[in-house]
Amino acid sequence: MRILSKKVLLAFIILFGLYYIFFLSHIPESLILIFKVIPMLLIIILAATSKNLGIKKYQLLIVIGLVFCMIGDYTLQWFLIGLTSFLIGHIFYIFAFSSTNERQVPTWAKIVLLVYGASMAVWIVGTVFSSGEIVLGIAVIAYISVILTMGWTAIRTGSTYATIGALLFISSDSYLAINKFVMPLPFSHEFIMLTYYSAQILIALSISQYSEIRSKVLQ
Repeated sequence: MRILSKKVLLAFIILFGLYYIFFLSHIPESLILIFKVIPMLLIIILAATSKNLGIKKYQLLIVIGLVFCMIGDYTLQWFLIGLTSFLIGHIFYIFAFSSTNERQVPTWAKIVLLVYGASMAVWIVGTVFSSGEIVLGIAVIAYISVILTMGWTAIRTGSTYATIGALLFISSDSYLAINKFVMPLPFSHEFIMLTYYSAQILIALSISQYSEIRSKVLQ
């Protein structure tokens, strides 16, 4: 029954996600925002009902992170408020991922994350500062630091879902930042939201996967 419900829930998440990304147009902004958060609400339900043998803390922190991200989805129309909400969500993901210690972060992954983060900071934040937006620039620096830390700690979980989800989240936010602050990018809405929803689904599914990892360790 749990497996069937999980498959049905995933089907609805994908259906509503694709509907928001590709088929919504010419309706009031308030309704568009409601359809934007519906997939996230379903993802929260997926995370809250996932198997959590011995990892209730991990599950709770992921669910709280998802809730703040959902709030960020709605409040991103006021950019700094939305950015702050997403930042808080990532901090809860970091707490969740840091509560695990199934593997070490490979040296090559550390180097890639650090080089990527430094490059994005110089490129994007430099553009923001040059426009005179000092407060926004500082906020973006903080956000880049937090999301890269989230990716770093995701690798430690030993969960491929958490790791790929974190990397997709970094990709989504990078594309959004470049599109917003540096230059318009093709298919920005489609790419940002496809990678974003995929990231959140995988992070939610990491609860069950990490539960299985812990069960094997304890056997």
